[in-house]
Amino acid sequence: MRCLAASASSLPAAPPRGADANADRSSVNLLRSLARARRADLSHRALLLFHSLHSSPSPPPARYSLPAALSAAAFLGALPEGRQLHALAAKLGLAPAHTVVANSLVHLYASCGRPGRALAIFRRTPDRSLVSWNTAVDALAGNGDHLGALDLFREMQRDRPDLAPDAYTVQSVLGACAAAGALSLGLYAHALLLRELGAAEADAAVSRDVLINNSLVDLYGKCGAVDLARQVFDRMPDRDLATWNAMVLALANHGRVRDSLGLFDRMTRAEGVAPNAITFVAVLSACSHGGLVEEGRRYFAAMVGEYGIRPRIEHYGCMVDILARAGLIEEALDVVAGMNCRPDSIIWRSLLDACCKRNAGLELSEAMAKLALDVPDDAVSGVYVLLSRVYASAQRWNDVGMIRRLMSEDGFKKEPGFSSIEMDGSVHQFVAGDTSHPQSEEIYEKLDEIQQRLICAGYKPDLSEAPMVADIDRTKGATLRLHSERLAISFGLLNATPGAPIRILKNLRVCKDCHTISKLISKLYNVEIIVRDRIRFHHFKDGSCSCKDYW
Repeated sequence: MRCLAASASSLPAAPPRGADANADRSSVNLLRSLARARRADLSHRALLLFHSLHSSPSPPPARYSLPAALSAAAFLGALPEGRQLHALAAKLGLAPAHTVVANSLVHLYASCGRPGRALAIFRRTPDRSLVSWNTAVDALAGNGDHLGALDLFREMQRDRPDLAPDAYTVQSVLGACAAAGALSLGLYAHALLLRELGAAEADAAVSRDVLINNSLVDLYGKCGAVDLARQVFDRMPDRDLATWNAMVLALANHGRVRDSLGLFDRMTRAEGVAPNAITFVAVLSACSHGGLVEEGRRYFAAMVGEYGIRPRIEHYGCMVDILARAGLIEEALDVVAGMNCRPDSIIWRSLLDACCKRNAGLELSEAMAKLALDVPDDAVSGVYVLLSRVYASAQRWNDVGMIRRLMSEDGFKKEPGFSSIEMDGSVHQFVAGDTSHPQSEEIYEKLDEIQQRLICAGYKPDLSEAPMVADIDRTKGATLRLHSERLAISFGLLNATPGAPIRILKNLRVCKDCHTISKLISKLYNVEIIVRDRIRFHHFKDGSCSCKDYW
């Protein structure tokens, strides 16, 4: 997480204090320099120096030394030490009364994974500056509460029109928009940045800022607007490795596999940019999304042999996925056997998923499930769900029931799926069977209409996607009909501007049945539906999908 407010460089110089003024100023400047270095050893020295200074008979003013010490504690993630500093600040009446100290405390708790505590301090700060708002927005975004960060940004726009957002504000908002799939708010933040920089010089200034442009490439790539991401990329006069990585991955995730690999070749051959481990995760992901087995083998070999990059678990995971989904399960197992690290549950689940889709046989599927369950992991329920689908495909309903009982007895629950859609700058979130939305009645009426048109078009539900939640075929079909992405699509058809794509973010992989109906809806309603699931993007248009039914 960036240090927006707690950086010692943002503090005013300490005023003279008589005979000890020079010594105090030197000590505080040294403390700030150690904190600014962003190195663990120097941050430790900063905390020791702070302790030494405030153990002396004549310590420097805490309002100048505390922010630097808090910055060092934040960099180290040193929550116990940070709490001691907080107690001292409270004792001296500086928290949350002193804005700079309060900002530093917000940053400290955010860096230590305590966003709720950070927000509470922000709320109690009496005189909030732009830096205060920036730090609080970044605290939420950096800890995964992207919708909360966007709500706080809207609050700042509404309640503090006197504070003009700067590049720090916009960068945090762009990151939150990218994670939440909030394209229209991201476009607004982009326009806001151009406005604040001034009409005459804005375009040139933004195009020169590599960090801001990387955020824009990431934003548009993650919000389903890959053409806008490419436009930003192509207009950049300077690019760093992160720029290339973001664009290669964006193209891969949108199914533009050849464009992704072509850009990688241009990067390494024409531009002479040396790839890193992250680059090859993007490249191998492209091969996985495109089912390019030979290319995957070649790029993996080049990574090790030509570029000397030691494979990580992510690279092995991509190779296993490439091979297993192509039906080369034995070769995928050979890759696992040759790994230089212990396979994680994701690799075993990838193999189990391939066994399920390829009907590889119950014995092999059960062996993969056992290996996945043997690895300590929070996603055990995902293994049970996949295994239940294997049994359902084999019509082994008693075993499906056994899996359900095991999950119940062991306290495991299937990870709840949700889908979100942005409309007019607000993000609307749905779960399966959701009735909490203000437009629920209209949404379900539209859903009934969609269902009738699907049936008339020859749609038949794939009941194997609902074995864990229903017992009879009619109930299974009804359960599928209430999946969260269908509610989001129904909401989108009711509210989207005619001709505009419906953009949906889903936290799980899209199921086979929802994939089928999304293709049909795109044709029946003449609408493009862009779904970002846990793995990749699906662009549904004219009855087909960009993944070519390979996902």
